[in-house]
Amino acid sequence: MRQGPFVLFSAWRGSGEQERVLEGMKLTGSQIFAEVLIEQGVDVLFGYPGGAVLNIYDALYQYQDKLTHIMTAHEQGAAHAADGYARATGKTGVVLATSGPGATNLVTGIATAYMDSIPMVAFTGNVGTSLIGKDSFQEVYIAGITMPITKHNYVVRRVEELADIMRSAFRIAQSGRKGPVLVDIPKDITSASCEFHPRPKWTPPSADFPQAIALAKAAEIINEAKRPVIYFGGGVSAAEAGEELRSLCEKAQIPATYTLMAAGILGYQEPLNLGLVGMHGCRTSNKAIDEADVVIAIGTRFSDRVALNTDRFAKRATIVQIDIDPSEVNKNVKVGHWVIGDVKAVLRALLPLIQPADHAPWLAQIEEWKQNDYHPKDDDTTMKPHQILDAVCKMAGSDAVYVTDVGQHQMWAAQYIHHLKPRCFLTSGGLGTMGFGYGAAIGAAMATERKKPIVMLTGDGSFHMNLNEACTAVSYDLPIITVIFNNQVLGMVRQWQTVFYEKRYSSTDPHRKTDFPKLAEAFGAQGRRCTSQPEFEQAFAWALEQKGPVWIECVIDKDEKVLPMIPAGGTLDDIMMS
Repeated sequence: MRQGPFVLFSAWRGSGEQERVLEGMKLTGSQIFAEVLIEQGVDVLFGYPGGAVLNIYDALYQYQDKLTHIMTAHEQGAAHAADGYARATGKTGVVLATSGPGATNLVTGIATAYMDSIPMVAFTGNVGTSLIGKDSFQEVYIAGITMPITKHNYVVRRVEELADIMRSAFRIAQSGRKGPVLVDIPKDITSASCEFHPRPKWTPPSADFPQAIALAKAAEIINEAKRPVIYFGGGVSAAEAGEELRSLCEKAQIPATYTLMAAGILGYQEPLNLGLVGMHGCRTSNKAIDEADVVIAIGTRFSDRVALNTDRFAKRATIVQIDIDPSEVNKNVKVGHWVIGDVKAVLRALLPLIQPADHAPWLAQIEEWKQNDYHPKDDDTTMKPHQILDAVCKMAGSDAVYVTDVGQHQMWAAQYIHHLKPRCFLTSGGLGTMGFGYGAAIGAAMATERKKPIVMLTGDGSFHMNLNEACTAVSYDLPIITVIFNNQVLGMVRQWQTVFYEKRYSSTDPHRKTDFPKLAEAFGAQGRRCTSQPEFEQAFAWALEQKGPVWIECVIDKDEKVLPMIPAGGTLDDIMMS
């Protein structure tokens, strides 16, 4: 057993209340790495070892009573796991990879987190400082590669800088508009030593909100509205502002519609919840935006999947935008008024200025529109996505966490899952990363400590991308239930080819012969194949009783469509209902 600081470390850790004894002690960079993670409240990290990070992994061995390391099958899976952990908890996800290909394998996962404003710190090893710039074995300039997809990144040059750089990384990841930060650590930094000075965990300061004039103007616009609509996004979840949003809805009787990133903030059964908006949102929510005289945009960025035609989006409305990031104002859609700040703080300050209202004629009009929404038809002769998801929701219970890959199944999930709680629908929104799901489900499983069902929803196309992470779920005995919507084609791309390319199905039928139940068993998991709704319900009930990972393959028709659909660049006038 290694001597020195670890003896004192163990004594301090064992008591839990003694004064810190490491002040001024000389530690290696790898020991400092572990100490700062613990200091910042990290208890789980995801990664894959390699030569440039061997010193760090040696330290993790010594600290394994306080730091749980989950080794994935691939670094991309580790990045998605850290991301999923962050989405499920609101904490900062942590991923660790070696230099060269280990670092570059993180890029898609980092970009996924960046596009959805997810707090994550990615640590990469690199060759020693004397070898940098010499095309050394497994050398890559990962800081340069990731500069456009991180809030900030660092290359550590001196061991004395390591602790404070790590602390800054955690602060930046959680400050303002959240997002990923990368710290690149050359190998010689991890073996060098210096004095270590512990610091308390960084906590966000309380959000003050002094913008009285901006608040008063926003309240005036809202109070005068006759047909107001709230359009909210992932920023509400990031700010933990769900209750404040609900209070605004209820006080002024304002209906609300949400983006993909905000599913679950309002329960699906709440009367003022209009449902999903945008390309595959319901007709009523899009109609309400189109007919509103005031749109209150909260924590959302008017993406091209919602504001499909920016010149005609909410053309009858004054738009009031509330966002933490001033760069989002007037970026995609011109707005009439804006308030910049933490969404939770802004809504708390705004609520006392909002007058109670009922907007009865407006709400009655919306109820009338709902009669013309798209409603899929049940069918007992074949497997229908909405029936599968309805059964999942009823059987999994209100505490289930749903994770999706990207494609048709993702949109069906967004439309038909009975969303009840924040942080229980994890999906790649901005980047649309196929293969995101299994890694993220692993992160969610670690975040929930196996107290909630984790249901991973995927299509056969997405699942083939990162199903290798099944071995991770098996190794750690994670009870992830994977529901595979298998139509044997790339469903969403094929849908576009059907509608816009005169059914020229180029490269969307891969002719794969994968036997998912057998493959699950080869990984050490369990699998079932279903061709009917009763078979599925029986299989899902069985899956809920299992302790480890389960795959359930659902055979669906290749011509199942995601409806409704507004084409890219289109408006409500172009909505497809059949």
